[in-house]
Amino acid sequence: MTEAKRAAKKAGSGGMAGQAPEGFTVHPKLVRQFEQRDKLVADGEVDWALGEALALGSLLVEGTNVRLTGQDTRRGTFSHRHAVLVDYATGAEHVPLAQLSGGQFTVRDSLLSEYAAVGFEYGYSVVSPDDLVAWEAQFGDFWNGAEIIVDNFLVAAEDKWGQQSGLVLLLPHGYEGQGPEHSSARIERFLTLCARGNIRVAEPTNASQYFHLLRAQVRTPIRRPLVVFTPKSLLRARQARSPIEAFTSGSFREVLDDPIAGSEGFDRAGVTRVVLCTGKVAYDALGRRDEALAGAGGGAGAVEVAVVRVEQLYPWPKQAIADTLAGYPNATEVVWLQEEPENMGAWNFVHGRLHSLLRDTHSLRHVSRAESASPASGSAALHRLEQDDLLRRAVD
Repeated sequence: MTEAKRAAKKAGSGGMAGQAPEGFTVHPKLVRQFEQRDKLVADGEVDWALGEALALGSLLVEGTNVRLTGQDTRRGTFSHRHAVLVDYATGAEHVPLAQLSGGQFTVRDSLLSEYAAVGFEYGYSVVSPDDLVAWEAQFGDFWNGAEIIVDNFLVAAEDKWGQQSGLVLLLPHGYEGQGPEHSSARIERFLTLCARGNIRVAEPTNASQYFHLLRAQVRTPIRRPLVVFTPKSLLRARQARSPIEAFTSGSFREVLDDPIAGSEGFDRAGVTRVVLCTGKVAYDALGRRDEALAGAGGGAGAVEVAVVRVEQLYPWPKQAIADTLAGYPNATEVVWLQEEPENMGAWNFVHGRLHSLLRDTHSLRHVSRAESASPASGSAALHRLEQDDLLRRAVD
C-alpha cells in the first residue's frame, strides 16, 4: 500500500486538474495509466480521453458549467475516462475537474433507464442553454430505450414549439466483432430524422476533432442537439492521437483529407480513386492501402487510392467534400465505404447527395456488408471475414 501511495503522489491525477489530495491512494493500475498519459503528453501527443478532459476543463475555466451523465460514465465504459478517482484504501472520491475554478462540473452514473435519463437531461439542457449537457450510452445502441424522447423532443421540439436544446448524445459506435448489441448506434435512424438543420450528427476520428466539436457546441450562438458517434478501439489507438498544437489552434473540420496527402513526394495527380468513409473503418482502409504500398515497394508517389474521412454527416458538408475531391484532378471513381450492412449506416442518406454532387464528374459505388436484419454478426470469425471483404472491395 505504501508503494501505491508513493506512486499515486508522483502520478497525481494524470494531468487532469492538479494533483490528487495529500494521502489519497490512486488505484495502482490507474497510476500506470496516468504515467503513460504523462509520457504521451511529454512526447507531444494527446489521446481521446485526455482530449475530452481538455475540452471539458477549458470550458470550465472559461466559466461554462459542464454536466456529464450516462451508464458507467464516471469511469467510462471502456475504462478510459476516470473522471472520478476512488481512493484505493478508503473508498473516498476525488473529482479532478471539479477542482477547477470557473464553471461547475457534474458527472454522474445514470440509472439503466434511457427513457428516464435522456428525458431528464433533455429538460436540463432546455432550462440551462449555456451549459454543456451530455449523456453517454454504455454502448451506442442503448439509446433505443429513449427513442420516444429523441423522436418527440430532441429532433422535433424546435420545429413544433420553438424549443431549443443543446443536448449532446455520446454514442459508442464501431464494428469490433463484439456482436450485434455492441456494434451499431444505428446511424441510419438519426439520419432519417435530419431536416432543416435540426441536429448535428458527427463521427470524429481523432482527439483534437472531438475537442473542437465539444467546445463548438457551447460556443456556437444557435443551440442544436449534437449526436456524436464515439469510438471504442480508437480510444487508445495511436492513429486517433493528435499533436498538442492541434488543441491550441484550429477548429472542427467537417472533412479530413488523406493523411498521406501532406507527405513529401505525394502526387495528387496519381490518385484515381477516392474512398469516402466515416469512423474507425477509415483507419482500416488506410492500413490496407499502406500495407499494399509497402509490399509493392512504393512510396507516397505511388498512391492511387486516397481515403477521405467525412467527420460530419449532418448538416451535410457538400462544399467541403467537393473541395477535397477537387484536390484529386485525375480521380474518376468515388467509393462510399461503411462497416454497416447496406440497409443500415449512412449509405441511404448519402447516396442521393453524392450522386447529385458527382454525376457529371465521377462514377460512384458503395461498399458495405450485405443487407441484414441484425446490425452485426454474432460470430467474431465471420466479422473478420466480412471486414476483410469490405477492405478488399474498397481499396484493392
